[in-house]
Amino acid sequence: MSEQFTLILDKPVQRWAVLVFFSVFTFSNETVAQVKRARDYGIEFGVLPTGEKNAITDIDGVSVGHKTLISGTSIRTGVTAILPHQGNLFQEKIPAAIYVGNGFGKLTGSTQIQELGLIETPIVLTNTLGVADAMKAVVKYTINQIGNEKVKSVNAVVGETNDGYLNDIRGFHVSEIDVREAITNASHDNVSEGNVGAGTGTRCFGYKGGIGTASRVLPTKLGGYTVGVIVQSNFGGTLKIGGVPVGKRLNNYPYREAIESSDGSCMIVIATNAPLDARNLKRMAERSMLGLARTGGIASNGSGDYAIAFSTAKENRVPYTSQRVQNYHYLNNDYTSPLFLAVIEATEEAIINSLFAANSMTGRNGNKADALPKQRVLEIITQEN
Repeated sequence: MSEQFTLILDKPVQRWAVLVFFSVFTFSNETVAQVKRARDYGIEFGVLPTGEKNAITDIDGVSVGHKTLISGTSIRTGVTAILPHQGNLFQEKIPAAIYVGNGFGKLTGSTQIQELGLIETPIVLTNTLGVADAMKAVVKYTINQIGNEKVKSVNAVVGETNDGYLNDIRGFHVSEIDVREAITNASHDNVSEGNVGAGTGTRCFGYKGGIGTASRVLPTKLGGYTVGVIVQSNFGGTLKIGGVPVGKRLNNYPYREAIESSDGSCMIVIATNAPLDARNLKRMAERSMLGLARTGGIASNGSGDYAIAFSTAKENRVPYTSQRVQNYHYLNNDYTSPLFLAVIEATEEAIINSLFAANSMTGRNGNKADALPKQRVLEIITQEN
């Protein structure tokens, strides 16, 4: 997947900075995700097979774009955009739902999705104080699309986690231009993970977190549908990997010395090609929290844990201008359980992938987030098994 890195020269931000476009590129050991994922080390999650890329982009039409901002000693942030399909989302809306695991966060557009069960814009993830600029960028992107010349209301969907430990979040370094570039450069290819996009400055379970993704494909007899998940991990708890209490074995978990905190956030975006309505999409979104729990997350008081789920089934797109009565075909309730299992497994693996892909990073005020000690983790998992 193509990505963009911006070198910000000095404040005020210089937008004529060097832009580097790449598919596989090593910028420094603090920026680009490692090649190996958790599964590459022999760690498996659940029983269902993955998609070809083991990513949310295994669902046809779904694309992901990152814009990563790293400069000097204090700018460690970015934007990640998820596009459900390649058409005009405002003119062809899709069924969607939101579930709030813990509401200490900022997710714009959530009430309209809950009310109408539809998404009409790309989904953008960024840092907490970047939400306003990101929302404005999404609105401008939408109204400037061909066919939307008369649109006067747009429900922009923007989520966030707080990267203020590593990033100069009060500097408002995420611009509308950055958001637009993440959207317009979104790709169907493999999704880069770790210290990229909205995951650039995040932490998870006391280690460097970031972007992670995974997918599951149901057997033909269960519908053959695909479920993909992408996460922005920035939360705490007692880390578990494949059921092994890794955080405890590493002696690194909240309240160990009554000084650590497990606050933080996790944004979870779920895509499926199964023909689901908003009600069953919400049921899927709810199950993603079980995947988060499998990794040891506890949805603490100060954690903004949100799941956004959508269906890409073409027969169920909702046109902006429609007839009074519309006919859609949705999956029967009795056939949703395999999808629930798929989203649980994919969420768990996506979170662990975000940790395995992330490299150590030093940021604001010299604060540092160490990468997960993978060699030690593998030794612990081997011992437990």
